[in-house]
Amino acid sequence: MSEKKHHLHIELTEAQYRLLQEKSKQCGLTKKGFLTRLLEGKEVKALPTKKLKDLRTEVHKIGNNINQIARKMNAGIAREKEADYAIQLLAQVYELMYQIAKK
Repeated sequence: MSEKKHHLHIELTEAQYRLLQEKSKQCGLTKKGFLTRLLEGKEVKALPTKKLKDLRTEVHKIGNNINQIARKMNAGIAREKEADYAIQLLAQVYELMYQIAKK
């Protein structure tokens, strides 16, 4: 048996309505879905921006390069310049993670 539904009419100022539209859109939710999640105490997060997605992709690519160099080092076939390059890549990862954390 389905749960009984209740309809609710609320009045918002223009600014409140625009804010509701903006916040729900940022989260990828309908206005109803956004408000329902808030009422239920569920976490409501904004979707990642394109810039943040691009930073994550870059960190992932750099991590793959570091892993390849680490495998060579563990196998004893890496050269010193590859180890130096891995350290440079790791510095880039730290910088990108710092940028992500500032968001």
